[in-house]
Amino acid sequence: MNAKAISEGEEEASGMRNETLGESGHSGEVKRGQVILVAYLIAALDLTFLFMQLGIVPYLAKSLGLDSVGFGYLQTTFGVLQLVGGYIFGRFADQFGARAALILSCASGTVFFLLMSISTSIPLLFLSRLPGVFMHGLPGAQKVITDMTSPSQRADALGKLGLCFGIGMIAGSGLGGVLSSKFGIFVPIYVALVGSLIKTLIAVVWIPSQTKPKLNQHVTENSTSQSGSLFSIREILRLMKFPGVMEVFIVKVFAGFPLGLFMIMFSIISMDFFGLEAVESGYLMSYFGVLQMVVQGLVVGKLANHCTEMTLLRLSVFVFASVGLGMALMRTVWHYCIIAVPLVFAFSMLTTITDSILTKAVPSSDTGAMLGICASVQPLTRTVGPTIGGVLYKQFGVSSFGYLQLVVNIVLFVYLLKSKIPLREVKS
Repeated sequence: MNAKAISEGEEEASGMRNETLGESGHSGEVKRGQVILVAYLIAALDLTFLFMQLGIVPYLAKSLGLDSVGFGYLQTTFGVLQLVGGYIFGRFADQFGARAALILSCASGTVFFLLMSISTSIPLLFLSRLPGVFMHGLPGAQKVITDMTSPSQRADALGKLGLCFGIGMIAGSGLGGVLSSKFGIFVPIYVALVGSLIKTLIAVVWIPSQTKPKLNQHVTENSTSQSGSLFSIREILRLMKFPGVMEVFIVKVFAGFPLGLFMIMFSIISMDFFGLEAVESGYLMSYFGVLQMVVQGLVVGKLANHCTEMTLLRLSVFVFASVGLGMALMRTVWHYCIIAVPLVFAFSMLTTITDSILTKAVPSSDTGAMLGICASVQPLTRTVGPTIGGVLYKQFGVSSFGYLQLVVNIVLFVYLLKSKIPLREVKS
């Protein structure tokens, strides 16, 4: 199936969206807007509860007698489950719909917090990680938004999810710390459990049973999935063969990988290199959350409406290279606060633009699987990152992360300048 046929099918599908929702004209636009707002709400709640538990899990693990090595195994277990589950979740969304996938994610979160609330031993704590294989609230919201928007609106709509990330980071980290210190370590877990139940009900009531139209045979005959299984290497390879997908995905993985290694080691770097206390580290995370909200809410969408996606992709990689140089030369936490501004811009732009490009490069029947593959990038970094990051930090120091970031992104920038990646350029 060539790009032209897919494009024609996408345009026809876009025109059928009103019919799918049982609305027409202005009322259809309002309906879509309401569903997208509900998706944002679910994503914000999901990230808030996730950051709440991230802040207390180290203390819970320590209270149960788990040492640093065991805690590393716990984190790796969660990372592997998320890595494997990302693509399976995306395939599930394609086969059963965005609503079913989002409900599955919310229900898995409820089971996750239920198991955490009764984790009075190390085996139970490890068991509580198992529902993480289907906990993909952000990709679920992305799937809803992808189905409900036209290609020209997609980058802007996906970019606004960064607001949800910032809200979740600030509210989750703050609430987790306050509740655990005042009322006990399990209270944030109980709050997250009740919140997850409410989040599940919101998804059931407010997300429509079908968020995109069925494409006609002209579009789906040769381009849709040929396998009914939820996990298939053949299906991943099939998606990677669409024009431009492999090239953009390689850029997505490698451009942010050095930064991912740095963030994995950040808790140690903040103590040893910057000399920060736990409270000061919390303030720094809140600062990042505010930057994320500002950049994603005010900058990414506006640029996406006025520049081509390839231009923005090159810009993000170039800024990443500049950030790498800054990280290599930084000496104090104030240097890092300055570097954080272009860092958050580059990271937000790269994530939003690559997700938008990749979902438009494949048939709409495969956008869930594509988003699932994209969602697996971060768990992959969390899985292999601790070993690589630990070696870099121990052998070469903090500056090594910056130099690696600089070299990798210079190579990628030259590659993007010289290559002719076939993209369906759409801008408002």
